[in-house]
Amino acid sequence: MSTAPTPAPTTVPPLTPRTGGDLVIESLTALGADTVFGLPGQHALGLFDALRRAPGVRYVGLRVENNAGFAADAYARTTRGVAPLLVSTGPGALLTLPALQEAAAGSAAVLAIGSQVPVAGLGGGRHGYLHELVDQPAAFRPVVKSVHTVRTASQIPSAVAAAWESALSAPHGPVWLEIPQDVLLAPVDVPVVAELAASPRTLAPRPEVIAEAARRLGAARRPVVLAGGGVVRAGAEGELLALAERLRAPVATTFGGKGAFPWEHPLSLQSWLEDRYATDFLEEADVLLVVGSGLGELSSNYHTFRPRGRVLQIEADLGKLESNHAALGIHADARAALAALLAELPEPGQDPWPERLPEQPPQRLQGPGPDAPSPEAAVAALLERVRGRLDGQRLDLEREALAAVRAALPDTAVSCWDMTILAYWAWSAFDPRRSNAFHSAQGAGGLGYGFPAALGAALAAPDRPVLAVSGDGGAMYSLAELATARQYDLPVTWLIVDDGGYGILREYMTDAFGATAAEATELTRPDFVALAESFGVPAVRTDPERLGADLAAALAAPGPSVVVLPARLRMFAPTHLPD
Repeated sequence: MSTAPTPAPTTVPPLTPRTGGDLVIESLTALGADTVFGLPGQHALGLFDALRRAPGVRYVGLRVENNAGFAADAYARTTRGVAPLLVSTGPGALLTLPALQEAAAGSAAVLAIGSQVPVAGLGGGRHGYLHELVDQPAAFRPVVKSVHTVRTASQIPSAVAAAWESALSAPHGPVWLEIPQDVLLAPVDVPVVAELAASPRTLAPRPEVIAEAARRLGAARRPVVLAGGGVVRAGAEGELLALAERLRAPVATTFGGKGAFPWEHPLSLQSWLEDRYATDFLEEADVLLVVGSGLGELSSNYHTFRPRGRVLQIEADLGKLESNHAALGIHADARAALAALLAELPEPGQDPWPERLPEQPPQRLQGPGPDAPSPEAAVAALLERVRGRLDGQRLDLEREALAAVRAALPDTAVSCWDMTILAYWAWSAFDPRRSNAFHSAQGAGGLGYGFPAALGAALAAPDRPVLAVSGDGGAMYSLAELATARQYDLPVTWLIVDDGGYGILREYMTDAFGATAAEATELTRPDFVALAESFGVPAVRTDPERLGADLAAALAAPGPSVVVLPARLRMFAPTHLPD
C-alpha cells in the first residue's frame, strides 16, 4: 500500500491592506480618471502610496504646486473633462490657489484633493502639527465652486463623486476636497470601489425666456453676437455657427472664446475687443446676443462698452448674469440655450415678425435701408479699419512675430500663453484655426501659466504639437518644470520672449506715470538657452527673421525644446477714446 506524498503547504504572501488613499484612487478611477497631477507632501503620502497600486492611473508630478495646478487646468480645458490634482497640507495646498483662481475664471474642472492634519488636530492650533492651518477650507471657499471634507474612510467615495459632479456641472470649475492624514493611511474595511456615479447638473433654459429672446433676435435690424469662453467649454461651436448664419449676424469672440467661430468666416469680427472701432460696432447693434461671457473687464474693453440696443445674455454662472449690463438674462448652458434658440427661430426665408423692433434710440441705430451695407460688408469694413489703425502705428515687429508663430504652428496645434505682450497681441490678432486650442491666463491674469499649462495640454492631446509662449519674467516662474518636461519627454516647444523685464508692466507704468520704476520692472535673467540645455532640453536663440523657421524646426522635433527671442515688443493703441 503506497501513500501519496503530502503536498507542501502553499505560501501566500500577506495582502497589502487597503487604505483610505486606495479608496480615493479607486473612486477617481471609477469616475473615469486616468491621469492625475500633483506633488507629494508628508500628510498626503497615503494618496501617493495608493498610486503605486493603481496601474491604470498615470501620475504626473510637477515641481511646484501652482504649476501642477496650471497643468491640470489646461488638461481639463483640452479634454473638457475633470483633472484631479493631489497636494499636501498647508503650504502645498495654499500654493495651488493662483492656479485654482485661473481655473475658476476659465471654467476649468480641476478637482483638487488635499490632505489635512490628523483628525485629532482639526480645529486649529491645538497640537501644533507641521503645515497646520486654523481653517484650511476657508482659504479655498472664495476661489473654488465648492469645498468638500472627509472625516471617515466610508465617506470618501461619495465625497469624491460629489466633488467630481460639482466640477463638471455647468459652469465647469475647480473644487476642493480635503482628507485628514490618518484617514488616508488607516486600513479600511470598505469594499473596492467598483462603480461610482456622478451626474453633472443639466442647465437647460426656461422656454418662455427662449421664446422672448427668439422674438427679439428675429425682429432685429442689426443683430450681433459676442461669443465667450462658455461656448468653448460647452462645445457649442456648431450651434453658434448655425445661429449666426440663420440670422446673418456678425460674431465677435472674446479672448476666452477664441476659436468658437471660424476666424475667416464672412461674418467673423474676430477678437478685436480692445479696439474702439470694434467696441463701437458692438454698441451699435440693436440686439446684442452675449453667449458664455460675463462682459467683464477685457470683454467690455475695460468697461468702456456702452450698448445702445437690447442685450440678451446666455450665461451658466448665475453670479455673472446681468452683473455688468442690464439684459434679458438666460441662465443656461451655452449649447442648450443656442440649440433652443435655433429651434424657435424661423427658417431662412420665413419672417413671422412683420413688426421690426423700434430703434433704441432712433438717432443712433440705423436700420438696414436700401443703401445700408450687408452684414458681411459691414464686417469687412470694420476689419479694414482695424488694419488701417495698426498700419499707422509702426508695429511691424510685433505683427511679423505673431505671424511667424502662426505660420510655424500646424493647424492642429494647441497653444498656451502667459501674461506677456505677445500674448496680449494674440488675444486680439491670433487665429487658433480650431476651437479649444488657445489657452491663456487672461481670466485671473497670474504669471507663469504658459509652460506648465502646455505640459498639461500635451498630456491631454499627445498627438498634437503644443506651443507655450512666455515673457522672460513669466518664464522665471516655471523654469523648474523644464525638469518635468524632460522627465516625461513631453513634446512642448517653449517660446520665451526676452525683453529684459516685465514688459507689459513697463508699458503700463510709462503710460500712467511717464516713467517706469526700473528696480521693479527690469530683471536680471539667466542665459535661457544654457539653462534649458542643462536640463537636457534642446534650445536655440533666434531673431525676428529666423523665428518662424526655428519654431517650426523645434515643433517638428520630438520631446521638449526652447526657443528664445530677444526682443522688446510694444502694445497697440486704440484709434480713439469713447465719447
